[in-house]
Amino acid sequence: MYILYLSGPYSITLIMKLRIISALLLIASLNAVAQQPVIKADSRLNGLDTTFQRVLKTWNAAGFAVAVIQKNKVIYAKGFGYRDVANKLPVTSNTLFAIGSCSKAFTTTLVGKLQKEGKVNIDQPVNNYLPALKFYNEDMTNHITLRDMMSHRTGLSRFDMSWYLFNTSSADSLLKRIQYMEPNAGLREKWQYNNFMYMAQGALIEKITGKSWADNIKEKIFIPLGMTHSNINIPELLKGGEISKGYGVKPDHTLDQLDYFNIDGMAPAGAINSNVNDMAKWMSAWINNGKYEGKEIIPENFRNQAISSQAIVEGGLPEKESKDIYFGNYGFGWFLDSYKGHYRVEHGGNIDGFSAISSFFPADSIGVVVLSNQHGSKVPVVVKDIIVDRLLHLKYQDWISQIKNGQDKAELARDKEKKKTIIAPHHASTHPIADFAGSYSHPAYGTMKIYVENDSLFAKSKIRAYWLKQANYDIFEFYDKDPKDGVNTATGYAGFNLQFHMNLSGDIDGFEAQLESRLKPFLFVRAKNVKQAKAPE
Repeated sequence: MYILYLSGPYSITLIMKLRIISALLLIASLNAVAQQPVIKADSRLNGLDTTFQRVLKTWNAAGFAVAVIQKNKVIYAKGFGYRDVANKLPVTSNTLFAIGSCSKAFTTTLVGKLQKEGKVNIDQPVNNYLPALKFYNEDMTNHITLRDMMSHRTGLSRFDMSWYLFNTSSADSLLKRIQYMEPNAGLREKWQYNNFMYMAQGALIEKITGKSWADNIKEKIFIPLGMTHSNINIPELLKGGEISKGYGVKPDHTLDQLDYFNIDGMAPAGAINSNVNDMAKWMSAWINNGKYEGKEIIPENFRNQAISSQAIVEGGLPEKESKDIYFGNYGFGWFLDSYKGHYRVEHGGNIDGFSAISSFFPADSIGVVVLSNQHGSKVPVVVKDIIVDRLLHLKYQDWISQIKNGQDKAELARDKEKKKTIIAPHHASTHPIADFAGSYSHPAYGTMKIYVENDSLFAKSKIRAYWLKQANYDIFEFYDKDPKDGVNTATGYAGFNLQFHMNLSGDIDGFEAQLESRLKPFLFVRAKNVKQAKAPE
């Protein structure tokens, strides 16, 4: 301890100044404390720290944060593990994560507000409001509505490789691709998740309001809710604050720090970054009929429709292991099911390095938000289910073991399927590898560059690079080329192949690839007289 002794003619003045400074610091300190939610301990949540350490260990997770809402109060908010593993920076309830597709309900809420204002009718053809949106055929263009788009029942499959492998910040460019996406089901025939339909909702919102989707989110949701730390893209995330780095897990179970993935063009489908303190406010509005602190955030009528069944996802029959979890439907940006006799509304989110879940029970007035910095992780689901069972006074279920065992079985099955698609080599290719180099395009996806490097053939989309391993004749297998670790033939197989095509003159004029399992192979046409023999810059 240091003691300051003062003497002389200026001592009284200096003491007064120090007292004033101390008082100001105390006020600032009190204000900082006041910004943190004051949470009274809830006995139902006793012992969670130990349980959640087991979760971290089981999934070798870097970290996660969780908030629990009951009625209009936060009863639990805490972080576990690290937001920055290398520097041992801990996760707290203020740590910012990418929330991925948990963003979707924000976008549908903006549509709901436009409907209440009389600016759109969600049961009219969306082309009436957004003429730039054209579908594969005239019948689709003339009949697909916002209700269809919000509930994923347009007849279009995901087409995720279009925006993921061929990423662009131009929403206009992505919107034009929709016209070339052939449906694999009839309109309203079946539920099929499609991120492009949420990107298109964002384009509609911008056209009607004259403001960007991002500005609409900030002005109509973030500011009224006091979500002061949340933002809508990676550049804003990196400006500062308590941000988390994203991680994957390598086959040897070590953590792999991943680059942030900026999806500006697809932002309305999943670009929001937030923390559990802010997300708790958002969840509170949904729990309380669309209101937060007496202010309407979500129009009540729209809120009720959004959490009501609009499309059947699957039959959702009870399973032997979980007899009291059944039915699976979709509303507007929300999945719906029955959880042990309780009506559950939730949505997950996944983007490179991050996984999340927002879940609430409208009849029980409780909600849980879990944000994690692990890629494709089960951690948010496990943590959420552990907490919900306690809140609802349900019988104990070892979710950690059950979900981990299920995940291990699923991964083994996927590995077996991948091995089936790997082709045993039989014959050499019809051309020297340099003849395959070039620029190949499909209007529903984008352009892929094929090039030669060190006597090997590689492919590069907007953000990904692959090694092409010749399998049989002109069929090549795709292997990820990691920017840091290169190609790993044991674990890097991407799960799809491509076959080069020849024209009548014997020249390579395109390649066919089935980039997504539910879709037929698509033909990428080679640009005439353009070869890409060397790696693209």
